[in-house]
Amino acid sequence: MTFSDLLLRAHQDHRQNFDPNAIQMSRLLSIKTGGCAEDCGYCSQSAHAPTGLKASKLMEVKRVLSEARKAKESGASRYCMGAAWRSPKDRDMDALVAMVEGVRAFGMETCMTLGMLTPEQSAKLANAGLDYYNHNIDTSERHYPEIITTRTFEDRLETLANVREAGIKVCAGGILGMGETIDDRISMLVALANLPSPPESVPINMLIPIPGTRLQDAAPIDPFDFVRIVALARILMPKSYVRLSAGRADMSDEMQALCFFAGANSIFVGETLLTADNPGEDHDSALFRRLGLKPLELEQQR
Repeated sequence: MTFSDLLLRAHQDHRQNFDPNAIQMSRLLSIKTGGCAEDCGYCSQSAHAPTGLKASKLMEVKRVLSEARKAKESGASRYCMGAAWRSPKDRDMDALVAMVEGVRAFGMETCMTLGMLTPEQSAKLANAGLDYYNHNIDTSERHYPEIITTRTFEDRLETLANVREAGIKVCAGGILGMGETIDDRISMLVALANLPSPPESVPINMLIPIPGTRLQDAAPIDPFDFVRIVALARILMPKSYVRLSAGRADMSDEMQALCFFAGANSIFVGETLLTADNPGEDHDSALFRRLGLKPLELEQQR
């Protein structure tokens, strides 16, 4: 299929399921940074990577809620909280529950990414009202051992199953530009689309090569290849939000516009994305004005 035909098909599917000119605005806060026991080859927060990033303790609930309030005031309708853990400890669950309950009290959707979850931890977060849980599969099952050795592809799927069983919506996607083949990229999307229920949210990340990580010298992905994967994600999962996540700071406005046309309808806003740069809100607002796009209201998401 030609590039133009693929984009047209994806846009038609997108238009049938969403307002094509509305973009979901999410804010991501790192509530515990660095020191992660996993050896993910792309991550600056891995304890295995000499990136110079210092590990921090879990952020206080009061501070998290203060940041969430600011995010709502700046137009975000979903608030995502991420911790650099292999999995949360039971002693941290009360604080995590309080964060979810507090953010929901502001009238925002909640999302967390905390590593692997047990069924019991999933149930606690569900009872607190957590809307989404993010746990990316990162790449294809074939390529996965080249990127991560401290947990398996099956471990990822098990957490997604635990979250789904608890009644939490699933946010799961992957990263492009980690030395994978085109077939690997397609396989990753097929794996997501063929879960018992496809993820309600699918983040598509472009690798940010970070000095000190194993993938610091990875070759950049071709922009048109990236747009093709966004389009394929929309076709395979027509009712899911497809989010442009990491790497937007290195995308041209034209590349982002093609991604929006191809079906991407969610972004993270703010100056940083965990530990990486992200386009500033002024830049995003200007781009939205040029393209005639608008933030998606929370009522439209439900």
